[in-house]
Amino acid sequence: MERWSTERVAGAAPDTSSLAAARKLARPGPWSDTGSSETLLWGKCQGSGRTPYQVSVDLGGPAYRCSCPSRKFPCKHALALLLMWAEDSGAVSSEAPPAEFAQEWVDDRAARATRRAVRDERGEDASPADPEAAERRLLARVELMSSGIDELALWLTDLVRAGLAATRRQPLSWWDVTAARLVDAQLPGLADQVRTLGSAVNRGEDWTEPLLAALGRLWAVTRAWQRREDLDPDAMGDLRTVLGWGVAGDEVRAADRVADTWLVLGVHRTDSGRLAEQRTWLRGEQTGHIVLVLDFAAGDNPLPAARIVGALLRAEVSRYPGTGLRRALFATDPVVVGTRASLPGGEDLARAQQQMADALAHNPWTGRVPVVLHDVRLHVDRTAGGRPVVHVVDPSGRQLPVSADMDPWPLLARTGGAPADLFGELEDGSIRVLSASGVPGLAEVVGV
Repeated sequence: MERWSTERVAGAAPDTSSLAAARKLARPGPWSDTGSSETLLWGKCQGSGRTPYQVSVDLGGPAYRCSCPSRKFPCKHALALLLMWAEDSGAVSSEAPPAEFAQEWVDDRAARATRRAVRDERGEDASPADPEAAERRLLARVELMSSGIDELALWLTDLVRAGLAATRRQPLSWWDVTAARLVDAQLPGLADQVRTLGSAVNRGEDWTEPLLAALGRLWAVTRAWQRREDLDPDAMGDLRTVLGWGVAGDEVRAADRVADTWLVLGVHRTDSGRLAEQRTWLRGEQTGHIVLVLDFAAGDNPLPAARIVGALLRAEVSRYPGTGLRRALFATDPVVVGTRASLPGGEDLARAQQQMADALAHNPWTGRVPVVLHDVRLHVDRTAGGRPVVHVVDPSGRQLPVSADMDPWPLLARTGGAPADLFGELEDGSIRVLSASGVPGLAEVVGV
């Protein structure tokens, strides 16, 4: 973040008296534990009480927080901290680890943004009483998102000009700064992708090709956003998904419904600490459609109970706009009508990888593809260092590693290395197995 001028700080003051008081405080004497990162300032200012005031400033918003009782925003303490930082006299240290109170505030702001995104996904408060006010809010959000995407395009340009090798030297906080800016721009989907990139770059040796591909997909987002007026509803649906811009549930239910008996192919849960996600894959017995039901829970809120893998549910589902694989929600309460003895269909690994290629041709932001593999087995190899690596091997001998976040040993013990049918998510050159059938001693589809 470019360092502010004192004139800009003065422009942020709510009135002249607050600025005058801030100038008196803008000296090292009453301050302690000051510091700054690329987008955050913090410090403690001793007032008349025993406990110093805790002051934090998020430069990306900007946003301000102070534990003093002042009702002015920003208060004189926040303005004084900004003035000392703007003067660059050394009173506010640079690139220091954030103080605990400042980091908690940043995390709380991010959690609130996540909860807002979850409410949007669920369609809560999606039908405001004042349509004109709703239109103004929509225009304001689009403007904010456009600003965030413009900043992302500039960040991507600078990153590529500096060279991919430079990213390997950057700390995780460098990626988090960009992710935080995207959260502030109401682009949580892009923020998650940037955070994931930061972890991937610093993990393992084979990182350049995946990084370049991911940066290309992000660049495609910036170009697609510029042409959003020309996109058809399905293409716009794909774009909204990658941005993290949810569609209200009521709108989805009103636009599309499919009645069928749905087989629960697999369920997978993830938890980033801020947001828990549950993915449920369904396949229509009559239509053959495969859809994904997503559930989210922010903070300490629980996810709904997972569906039983192998169960047959009679229900209507409504599909979100999009191409290829579609996200869906239950339009009617599902009723369990039975179970299935085996996974339907099934492919070899070559055909499964072709399914991924076809999905990417329709939607370049496809992250994972559901596949059913027929007559495959698990095989254990060892790396040069002796670490065991588990692969899925098809009858032709083609193999694919299981996902690093999956524990394959229970499934390996259950199958005993014998051929079985597996359902999983093809993602990042590996497969995350979620269910199996055709296993000796099992008469139905089971979760992994």
